[in-house]
Amino acid sequence: MTEKYTALYDEHKKLGASFTDFGGWQMPLKYSSELAEHHAVRKGAGLFDLSHMGEVWVTGPEAAMFLDYALVSRISAMRVGKAKYSMICNEDGGIIDDLITYRRPAAPDGTDVFLVVPNAGNAAVVAAALEERAAGFNVQVRDASAETSLIAVQGPKAQELLLRLVPADRHGDVRGLPYYAAVEVPLLAGGIGQELLVARTGYTGEDGFEIFVANDAAPALWQALLAIADEELTPAGLASRDSLRLEAGMPLYGNELSLQGDPFAAGLGGIVALSKEGDFVGKAALAARKEAGTGTTSGRRLVGLKGLGRRAGRAHYPVLKDGAVVGEVTSGQPSPTLGYPVALAYVDVEHTALGTALDIDLRGKAEPFEVVELPFYKRAK
Repeated sequence: MTEKYTALYDEHKKLGASFTDFGGWQMPLKYSSELAEHHAVRKGAGLFDLSHMGEVWVTGPEAAMFLDYALVSRISAMRVGKAKYSMICNEDGGIIDDLITYRRPAAPDGTDVFLVVPNAGNAAVVAAALEERAAGFNVQVRDASAETSLIAVQGPKAQELLLRLVPADRHGDVRGLPYYAAVEVPLLAGGIGQELLVARTGYTGEDGFEIFVANDAAPALWQALLAIADEELTPAGLASRDSLRLEAGMPLYGNELSLQGDPFAAGLGGIVALSKEGDFVGKAALAARKEAGTGTTSGRRLVGLKGLGRRAGRAHYPVLKDGAVVGEVTSGQPSPTLGYPVALAYVDVEHTALGTALDIDLRGKAEPFEVVELPFYKRAK
């Protein structure tokens, strides 16, 4: 596989980043200390390159109707300016990807406009699936991933720092932006000047923003954000992003979500709109899984586990009850913020009640954990 590089690769090299492969992309794992980067996001603000994510524009008179068919949620019910977390499933109900869809203002001809953002390793697969499912709909699907960068500012100081690049007469647009919403605002960065799509979304459990920008303007925006922050904004890599999202109880495709799983077992059945009019891909299979009690009365369900000792469980470690295997860890590590190990795991439903005592098999030694409510960490509001 040919390695892919974001438009910010040279910026990361200048900052001394260590790189890792992620979905075929060479991405910064960390710049110095992943622990310091984690704490910087929790206490101040972190700067992330998310340009490996996909961006697929869906437009046309039947765009909303099409997305209702292509995804599991009722996308047509979204208001302009809002965003929605959803999934694209196959006919068997398996998860192809989890994604965020943004509803943008209508085009000049009055047709609907949506931006679908899939995960990095799945971007091409999702774009192809949307193209295939568009047959018979009056809709256009355009994969803009290769020309689009995505920069995130995350943390309690994110708004304060971002406003330094926004003209004063537009500050209200940013301050008043709700969670899971987006607005176009001008960012005065490195001569960019044009309006950019700014979303109040993120993957860290903190307040924050994700900024969509053309590749050729991305380095100037990145440099401008660091310049105006005056050491208040810490570049952060994938290592800290993973520990942050785990503390926030957010699933990662390939760990908690997969083609072999389904939204109900993942505890995300609420996003599946089985009651919406018409068919959607995977509807019959998902309805059957819900009827069978998947994730509620049968099978396994994703739960949070809090370590009672100091050793952390890792992905694929067995979960035990009285020595018998009752589950498997999907993600786990020591929590930098909370000071104890945390893990996400699929566990047999009869052992998923809050407070249930379980063990994780740490290479032959049973380490005590208990089932706790997710997320592990909630930011102060």
